[in-house]
Amino acid sequence: MRQFRPVAVLGGVRIPFCRQNTAYSDVGNLGLSVRTLGALVEKYGLQGRQLGEVAMGAVIKHSSDWNLGREAALSSGLSPRTPGITLQRACGTSLDTVVHIANKIALGQIDAGIGGGSDTTSDVPIVYGSKLRRRLLKANAAKTTGDKLRAFAGFSPAELKPDFPGVAEPRTGKSMGQHCEDMAKEWGIPREAQDALAVASHHKLAAAYERGFFDDLVVPFRGVSRDNILRPDTSIAKLATLKPAFDRSSGRGTLTAGNSTPLTDGAAACLLASNDWAQASGIEPLCWIRDAQVAAVDFVAGEGLLMAPTVAVAEMLARNNLALQDFDFYEIHEAFAAQVLCTLRAWESEAYCRERLGLQQAMGSIDPAKMNPNGSSLATGHPFAATGARIVATAAKELALRGGGRCLISICTAGGMGVVAILER
Repeated sequence: MRQFRPVAVLGGVRIPFCRQNTAYSDVGNLGLSVRTLGALVEKYGLQGRQLGEVAMGAVIKHSSDWNLGREAALSSGLSPRTPGITLQRACGTSLDTVVHIANKIALGQIDAGIGGGSDTTSDVPIVYGSKLRRRLLKANAAKTTGDKLRAFAGFSPAELKPDFPGVAEPRTGKSMGQHCEDMAKEWGIPREAQDALAVASHHKLAAAYERGFFDDLVVPFRGVSRDNILRPDTSIAKLATLKPAFDRSSGRGTLTAGNSTPLTDGAAACLLASNDWAQASGIEPLCWIRDAQVAAVDFVAGEGLLMAPTVAVAEMLARNNLALQDFDFYEIHEAFAAQVLCTLRAWESEAYCRERLGLQQAMGSIDPAKMNPNGSSLATGHPFAATGARIVATAAKELALRGGGRCLISICTAGGMGVVAILER
């Protein structure tokens, strides 16, 4: 029987994350990905080398980016014989691409590869309605000028109204923020706790930048060297002045622009390998991927849209005979401060753990001081498909600096899914 090989995280890199329509307003997913992959190739001296695979992803992308992974790899400095693939699972995309590469290494199918992702909400695909699209296709297929003109018979200027990409869940018509408002009300998460978590994220990220933690993780791009969403001087008092962003009428809304992630552009990628490949290449592994898990919830029937990580973590820990407290730190993606706090509250709830997770008792609480020690998405921003690789690269470096330990990664996604993983050193 084939033995699974340990999979090493050798490191990662990303460009600064930027608020939409700022520094990267004219850069598409390919440009963001190429800059990031190129920086990773340069960092580890991979110019001209053939890797087993590059897996990239993007949530909001043009049809021309149909194989972003391969196109980015071709422009990265790697050997053109390096295959590429493009994957997508909303906000969990680049944790999925990392796991995709890790699984191939573990099975012995490849020895090394790159997992990452990019997203831009500045360069979005804008399309026209179905009626105009049918006219254009008919005109394109027409053989004569008369037939081309007849394709536009009865044309109305109203057909020129464009369709923009939506952020609402197709099955509910509600945005992620509206769903999270429902979760915050269900779990009784107060506004003050959400603002405090957001402020802590900004302060921890700022402190990490100041002590040089990100010097080899973040590469400058377009004149930007730090995430431009970061607000080192933010405070609970400042956030308290903001009005609710998703529930503006009930008087009970608690999610604001300050405790929710803004629309963001950026890219991130990680280099993974077998131990033999790492040793032959002279690269010291930062940590090892122990396991990963995905799960989904029935949000259409009333479960919280962003609660799937509670399920995925419980299943993964049971498989590994671990408790929630058996970790040195936790990297929990901060789509919204409320979503993080709902997740923590659920793990502390005996009723939820018994009835939904099928456990005998509550999973318990975690030490807040161990959560997102270098800040997270509320401060960095959240380019959907780049967040997972950002978190893996950050956690891997943190484990290496500590000289050992174990990290739990948890990412919620649109569509009511969750992607989680365990890193160890």
